[in-house]
Amino acid sequence: MPELALHILDLVQNSVSAGATRVTVTIVYNTQQDTLTIAIEDDGKGMTPELLERVESPFTTTRTTRKVGLGIPLFKQLAQMCEGSLTIDSAVGKGTKTQACFRASHMDLPPLGDVRGTIETLVIANPERPDFCFIYRVDGEEFVFDTAVVREALGGLPLNEPEIVEWIGQYVAEGIGEVERSRAER
Repeated sequence: MPELALHILDLVQNSVSAGATRVTVTIVYNTQQDTLTIAIEDDGKGMTPELLERVESPFTTTRTTRKVGLGIPLFKQLAQMCEGSLTIDSAVGKGTKTQACFRASHMDLPPLGDVRGTIETLVIANPERPDFCFIYRVDGEEFVFDTAVVREALGGLPLNEPEIVEWIGQYVAEGIGEVERSRAER
């Protein structure tokens, strides 16, 4: 995939398919350690130990429409190519956390890409459930976006209304931009 945001979208869709009511995406840059960490954590149905052992194989999928699942294997391969690693922790009935670490300056690391578009897509495709929390952190500066807060403020309006999706996208882009500007000013 040409950008990390597409990997995030793919992995979050796994969480949605697993019946999650809440999915948290955390992106953390640590410039001093030259690391980028991306974590997707959900409260979905989780995986059995047997499935967890096999999930990194491209020939393992829970989908019935095809016999391969490439999201996790490709993400793991990318992490390893960029001097990093991928870990998955899961428990049946409790959810799953997938975390990839990368050397941030590695020449093979794709750009983060269109995070705004990824969040807009998730909201459009899942207007009622699950709730998405997005955390973007660079060297201690942090931006947090949470659809649960937006839902409460809107009093039940669907999040996939065009004006709401546009506002969400702008808010996310501005929040990421503010963290980046803050880092650049140091």
